[in-house]
Amino acid sequence: MKTFTIVSLPGDGIGPEVVAEGLRVLHVVEKSLGGVRFDVREAPCGAGEYLRNGDPLPPATVDACRAADAILLGAMGLPNVRWPDGTEMVPQIDIREILDLYAGVRPIFLYNAAHTPLKSYAAGDIDFVIFRENCEGLFASRKNSYPLGASQVEDTLRITRRGAERIIRAAFQWAAKRRNFVTLVDKANVLPTMAYFRSIFDEIHKNEFGIARTDRVYVDAASLFLLQTPRHFDVLVTENMFGDILSDLAAGLVGGMGMAPSADIGEKHAVFQPSHGTAPSIAGQGIANPVATILSVAMMLDWLGVAEGGFKIREAVRHALADDRVATRDIGGTLSTTQMTDAILAAM
Repeated sequence: MKTFTIVSLPGDGIGPEVVAEGLRVLHVVEKSLGGVRFDVREAPCGAGEYLRNGDPLPPATVDACRAADAILLGAMGLPNVRWPDGTEMVPQIDIREILDLYAGVRPIFLYNAAHTPLKSYAAGDIDFVIFRENCEGLFASRKNSYPLGASQVEDTLRITRRGAERIIRAAFQWAAKRRNFVTLVDKANVLPTMAYFRSIFDEIHKNEFGIARTDRVYVDAASLFLLQTPRHFDVLVTENMFGDILSDLAAGLVGGMGMAPSADIGEKHAVFQPSHGTAPSIAGQGIANPVATILSVAMMLDWLGVAEGGFKIREAVRHALADDRVATRDIGGTLSTTQMTDAILAAM
């Protein structure tokens, strides 16, 4: 019996609701596979934990994450709980940086034509993955401070060779398992940092992945092309802030944030979470869409080497969502959070 330790960080808002559904699916898969066990251990984290104990990311939680085989995270932060400089508490980003989870992986897949605002797109027509560099870029300045009444403030977009090389390699490696086509998204026509990023992309493509097809697109044009021709894309790789923005736009193509799973992956550790936030306006109502979390569980199983479990989950989601009636409110239906999971488990 192989045992994996999973640290669960339900967090704030709808986080605990969707994590509970993801874990329900995980334990059904556990029973169906045999020979594998998931030891799930919940740890405190988030804005609520700050209100309770004064620290949104306690040291004991960090230690638990370091020791875990994988981390399942719900959502973190509340709009009315902020640091003195006005920024929200984002322990999920702190965890990325502490554990060096440099690769933000955001799969985008259309499960039902009714979910997209685009015309003439069938299920499966939209299928690409965004690789977002997670540990530097413009986010490298997020802990900057400035004096009250300052007349000017600055943030720095930081690109290192090491950071660029590893995210670009990861994108090419992922593409090799798909359609072997990588699109670089940058702003190399204006920003020297992005020209540097592009030069490293070109170097790695030429020297290590010459068989792959490539394209280079400015981020503003990429926003347009994602709306006009999403079929064109396979794997996109980009800087931290650009990836943050384009991930939300891309999620809108397939039904919204409730349909967008994600993983933050490093050399030794990985966090799996829905791309959405805490959605405090609907927290506690039982109407949040759990699909993004359930698909994040599938990504977690793939990363743990339990690919059969990940496949089972994705196929169950595919079969369940083929029925237009299987939908929560955000994608035009009436199902509750629990009922959506019930439908996926029935399909499984």
